[in-house]
Amino acid sequence: MMTAEDNELLCRVVGNAPMGRLMRRHWLPVCLVEEVSEPDGTPVKARVLGEDLVVFRDSDGRVGVLDEKCPHRRASLVYGRNEEGGLRCLYHGWKMDIAGNVLEMVSEPASSGLIDKVKHKAYPVREWGGVVWGWFGPADAVPEFVPPPWAPTAEVRVSIAKVLLPCNWAQILEGAIDSAHSSSLHSSDMVPARVDGAKATSQLWLRPSTDKAPRLQVQPTPYGFRYAAIRRPIQNAATHDYVRSTVFVAPSTVLIPPNNLYNVANVNVPADDTHTAFYFIAWGHPAQTPETETWRKFLHQTVGVDLDARYRPLRNEDNRFWQDRQAMKAGNFTGISGFPNQDVAMWVSMGPIADRTHERLGASDLAIVEFRRQMLDAVRAFDAGAPAIGTGERAIPRDVCAFQAIVPKTTDWRAFETTYVWADGVERPQLEPSYSVGTAGGGAR
Repeated sequence: MMTAEDNELLCRVVGNAPMGRLMRRHWLPVCLVEEVSEPDGTPVKARVLGEDLVVFRDSDGRVGVLDEKCPHRRASLVYGRNEEGGLRCLYHGWKMDIAGNVLEMVSEPASSGLIDKVKHKAYPVREWGGVVWGWFGPADAVPEFVPPPWAPTAEVRVSIAKVLLPCNWAQILEGAIDSAHSSSLHSSDMVPARVDGAKATSQLWLRPSTDKAPRLQVQPTPYGFRYAAIRRPIQNAATHDYVRSTVFVAPSTVLIPPNNLYNVANVNVPADDTHTAFYFIAWGHPAQTPETETWRKFLHQTVGVDLDARYRPLRNEDNRFWQDRQAMKAGNFTGISGFPNQDVAMWVSMGPIADRTHERLGASDLAIVEFRRQMLDAVRAFDAGAPAIGTGERAIPRDVCAFQAIVPKTTDWRAFETTYVWADGVERPQLEPSYSVGTAGGGAR
């Protein structure tokens, strides 16, 4: 059970909130590259940590992330003309480039000199892994961009389903690191089977266990933590354990145990205190990682079918998330199609910010407790002047990954040697410890 004060400290990110200031010391996803793929194309509205943004690709193919409101009279630049190297406000024709330089002030006489005195707010940008990343921390302390663990090299295929959700980032992340719920909530999509490890089909994920009450063990790290959910396997239960090891990468990324074909992760970016951009990711070798549209169809998170054009779910509380009660009577556990949508129903049902003061946690909530403890300790330490968790020397090592395996009971999962899933017989791309990407203002893609 948490106090109301700790719940506020954990969840609030807008303005000068300590958690928001900590998150600003990390590169954060702003939108998908697919949303701004066309030079001089339609500008896109985004929101990160309570800041309203406009994202656009200029005539030369460089991406800009700017304050949404024009510096003149604060009209929205989302409706602006994207042309000839900049974004022009419709109201009075002021035009800004991706670095925030004002290129033209057609409503001002040249003699006024105002154009030399105005600089619009622009953010450093990188493109990597199908995502436009922004730096929202101090302008004089922009760190190198290091590819995330779910897109370690340019050779991997990255497929992303994006959903904008009307609830706080922390309750979404807690769902991602909660292994116990998958044996109930997702039991019709993650099906027990006599297999030698987690398997993916075009319709289901197979799991070699019927155990719904895993034993949890946690290993704290400088970047977050690793933890294992240990279950009885269907086969060889007397001598072996089925281990699913999840990695929490502070402040808002989870590396989820993979299947036999591809790796899985999610990133949870606070739009503000009560809205979150949820990115659900499949990544791995191009030969066996689903393409983006296949991935979204599998998850029931396709734009135009399950989501509107702005990635907002058509399933919601008003329509009961399209829950099919007849399917439940026929054996489907939730009656909700697509296992991320089952999660979404639970997260949204908690309210915009979950009230953790009335919870009753159990042994299966060990990872939840560790997440809260670690992030509260981290935000207090950061507020006192310590480096942000997961930054600099405290960043996640390049060889850390989630895994799942049936192992002898004598095996210590903490020392279990593993690597990310790749195609059999194909050498994995080289991971450089300090590999960085691009430069500010439309960096490497």
